[in-house]
Amino acid sequence: MLSYIKPEWYLASMDRFEAPSIDEISSLREDLGDSIIRTPVLRCFELEEMLGGDSEVYAKLEFLQRTGTFKARGALAVLSRFDSAQIAKGITAVSAGNHAIAAAYAARSVGTTAKIVMIGTANPSRIAACRDMGAEVVMVDDVHAAFAEAEEIQAKEGRQFVHPFEGPDVARGTGTLGLEIHEQCEDFDAVVVAIGGGGLIGGVSNALKQLRPGCTVIGVEPSGADSMHRSFAAGSPQEIESVKTIADSLGAPYALPYSFELCRRNVDQLCLVEDDEIRSAMGMLFKRMKMAVEPACAASSAALLGPLREQLRGKKTVLVFCGSNIDWQTFAAQAILDDDDAG
Repeated sequence: MLSYIKPEWYLASMDRFEAPSIDEISSLREDLGDSIIRTPVLRCFELEEMLGGDSEVYAKLEFLQRTGTFKARGALAVLSRFDSAQIAKGITAVSAGNHAIAAAYAARSVGTTAKIVMIGTANPSRIAACRDMGAEVVMVDDVHAAFAEAEEIQAKEGRQFVHPFEGPDVARGTGTLGLEIHEQCEDFDAVVVAIGGGGLIGGVSNALKQLRPGCTVIGVEPSGADSMHRSFAAGSPQEIESVKTIADSLGAPYALPYSFELCRRNVDQLCLVEDDEIRSAMGMLFKRMKMAVEPACAASSAALLGPLREQLRGKKTVLVFCGSNIDWQTFAAQAILDDDDAG
């Protein structure tokens, strides 16, 4: 498996696995206060018309979250566990973009410093946003070099590593999003969530299955980044040889034990979408709903109007719009803007 930093809580045996309780998630949400936004839920009449039948479609607009994605929830949850000595030493993280911005924001929020290792292929606007949050950015060539650099920073400077998707604290943080969906929506049948490493859907599904065990939780992966599909098939976390998708925020090269186990226990179904379906959904959301979102954010809509269309027609569905850190030049190059409709 590709190199990654094993945090102190790393579980050698899943026999000791414990998922965050709703009480823990609720307590964290209260403690975080205004550090995160209770993002709105919007009824999507445009998507209902395209889906047909007596469908009801709602979107959790998490791209309005601080830092532009759900990642702020997990990063703040991790830092909430740090003691004063750990806070004083600062943090480090590895990211191509969204987690970098969120980790820098979390560090600034608690009054510490961040040294973030970013990959050379990262979008320049995301690098700039991370620096704007006050972080020192170290650029490297690839993900292998990034983790090696972060390990060296930890060893030399004593900084705490903040993982982008793995661990119980990340699950507590992303669980607050599931808690909000429960509070904001009544009697929904299904929730559709994009999957990168599994930290978002792991936390959301864990919260929702405790609050609404009858709802169906569906995960969406790009066909070119299907690590969770492979992990489900194998029954254990798997890696992929390469990431081939425009949805770079969903391009985790492997699944990891904790988030995989949360998904294995709580996610009912997985589906795949192609890049062209994502590109069409980006264009549709812009033309019909005036939302310019990154590919990862459009994945849930692509799934609804593609492989899940017949299954969810006539149902009450909540889509998680996970984030939108994208500049106009990149959006215009990726979105299909000349078709009448997606799906």
